[in-house]
Amino acid sequence: MADLTSFLAMLTEANAVMNLVGPDSIPDFWNRHAWDSAQLLALAPEALTWADLGAGAGFPGVVLAILLKDRPEAHVWLIDSLGKRCRFLQQVVDALDLPATVINGRAEEQDVEVDIVTARAVAPMEKLLAYAQPYFQHGAQGLFLKGEKAEAELKEAAKVWQFRSDLSVSRSDPRGRIVSVRSLRRVR
Repeated sequence: MADLTSFLAMLTEANAVMNLVGPDSIPDFWNRHAWDSAQLLALAPEALTWADLGAGAGFPGVVLAILLKDRPEAHVWLIDSLGKRCRFLQQVVDALDLPATVINGRAEEQDVEVDIVTARAVAPMEKLLAYAQPYFQHGAQGLFLKGEKAEAELKEAAKVWQFRSDLSVSRSDPRGRIVSVRSLRRVR
């Protein structure tokens, strides 16, 4: 809890000058950001290595790294293409001594092997699956935090991708969905 509280303080300070999250969402940090991110661990309790694509303000990646901090061999890769967000993420990782690596680059260009690839508010499923494809090729599964349009996004993605998926209702917001994806490959 102390690390999450410190993360909230760092986010609040940085958000005043950088617009990492909508300012109206900071008062609801615990439910909208922390709990929303943390719920992923229950869906993959054995997973030790995670890649957060488009890590942005650190959701879900920083929260996962905080919660995995005491598990040996746990590690989270926080991947974002924008340098200023990566500088913020690196400050958080350093200040909280998190088991995480910040990568400033495009998600689809990284060669990282993980158990789970995740993302929140990055892109529609069709595009997000393209970003995540290299991780699936290394054996990862996907857990993606999506909104109420998740089913429609999956239908569109199925025109380009073959995959198996399950939808779960978000515990932090009944309008949200968690999309679990396995065995991804492009439709021929």
